[in-house]
Amino acid sequence: MARFDKITELRVEHITKRFPGVLASDDISLTVGEHQILALVGENGAGKTTLMNMIMGLYQPDEGKIFINGEEVHLRTPNDAFDCGIGMVHQHYMLVPNMTVLENIALGMKNSWKGIKVDLPMVREKIKEISEKYGLLVDPDAYIWQLAVGEQQRVELVKTLCLGAKFLILDEPTSALTPQETDELIALLKKMSSELSIIFISHKLNEVKALSHKVNILRHGKVVFEGSTADYTPKQIAALMTGHEVEVNANTDKPSEGEDSLVIKDLCVRSDRGFLALDKFNLTVKAGEIVGLAGVSGNGQRELAEAINGIRKTESGTITFNGKQIQNLTPGQVIATGMGYIPEERNTEGIVPSMSIKENIILKDSESETFSKNHILKNKVIDDTSNRLREEFDIRCPGINTAAGSLSGGNIQKVILAREIARKPKFLVCVYPIRGLDMGAAEFIHKELLKLRKNGVGILLISEELEEIMNLSDRIAVIFKGQNQKVLSRDEATTERLGILMAGVKEDE
Repeated sequence: MARFDKITELRVEHITKRFPGVLASDDISLTVGEHQILALVGENGAGKTTLMNMIMGLYQPDEGKIFINGEEVHLRTPNDAFDCGIGMVHQHYMLVPNMTVLENIALGMKNSWKGIKVDLPMVREKIKEISEKYGLLVDPDAYIWQLAVGEQQRVELVKTLCLGAKFLILDEPTSALTPQETDELIALLKKMSSELSIIFISHKLNEVKALSHKVNILRHGKVVFEGSTADYTPKQIAALMTGHEVEVNANTDKPSEGEDSLVIKDLCVRSDRGFLALDKFNLTVKAGEIVGLAGVSGNGQRELAEAINGIRKTESGTITFNGKQIQNLTPGQVIATGMGYIPEERNTEGIVPSMSIKENIILKDSESETFSKNHILKNKVIDDTSNRLREEFDIRCPGINTAAGSLSGGNIQKVILAREIARKPKFLVCVYPIRGLDMGAAEFIHKELLKLRKNGVGILLISEELEEIMNLSDRIAVIFKGQNQKVLSRDEATTERLGILMAGVKEDE
């Protein structure tokens, strides 16, 4: 495999890739020049990640060619891509959970291997150098399973840079960052473009506009548009991407006057690493109210969601749901109270990847009278329900018998949302409900959440998308190091004010 001191051009020509029942890439051609940032956008299932996985050697194209600096390359494995200087931060992170950050990065650094030994001090020094150079702070001794999604994302970026990437592919890189951190990352990537070229996959069109030089839009595996980003507004790009004008759904109703539905008092919960992830945390959500919880990933959001849903034990404090204390109940007991849950990790907590879409849709209700009788499943009812939800939620797949784990990230999220909303919950804990979803899908999901609110369902919306929180919430709480910094009304909240609170700076009372 040829090695390139620098990459002046990456070009794909007439790339086609088929999976059973799906044409994922349909005669795609695109070019990225030296020091150029290309934004690749499209709806869920459009084929963006599949195309990038072919450039990274994870998949092989059925037809078409890939060229670097005008020379055709055959990228049969990720090592081939690394050797050419291509690195990717994936939407679903390629990390070994039971190994440390240091060990994960050492795995890919061939120059750290001295026979059967690994020069870990050298790797540690390289991590420190990259972290300091780009302001990407990571703890080399932390285990991956102990880290929140946003922290794992930083590890992936540091790993890719440690491997010497000269061409960088970023799949949804800002999904777990504060507005200030996002601005810093955009400034960093612009600076890095003086050293390397970047393909940037994102559904956040304001960031696409701020960062990229060119934009390519994929729809159903085909390039349907390419042009200079400077010539188009985010709204125009969204319309080109979806084929219609995209509405911003906003909660404009007056604040709820319902009874307290979820009351959390002095809640203390430990993280997987043993420290108090929640430290005397307090929050109240009324019936028919959306309370947004803003915060940088890793400040206790995951532990809070898991404690409410019986997945994590609490140390002290109470969680009261519709007058009944539910802390330390089993997940099954919490589900039986009418609690709905959209988890942070959709692939490992939201679905069983090897099960079909229809099996995942009835996962919580397989023993209910609706779907079974005398422990025998009612297959026709299950099929009819699953097909209806597939259509309603626009789940793009060959059929309801398809393994859920084979779907794109956004379509997996739609399966989870379809299941949770169809169950008609009394309360819903939503953790990053539109992470990785295109604007059309996000628009639909937001409409569904606002419908639930109108029907008297209380919603705890945990998100790092401040625009989402500000558009949907009646009130917004900010979490920092396991404590509720402040609760603001919808009218009081601004991006700047929330960003400052998320950074741990308390306002003068």
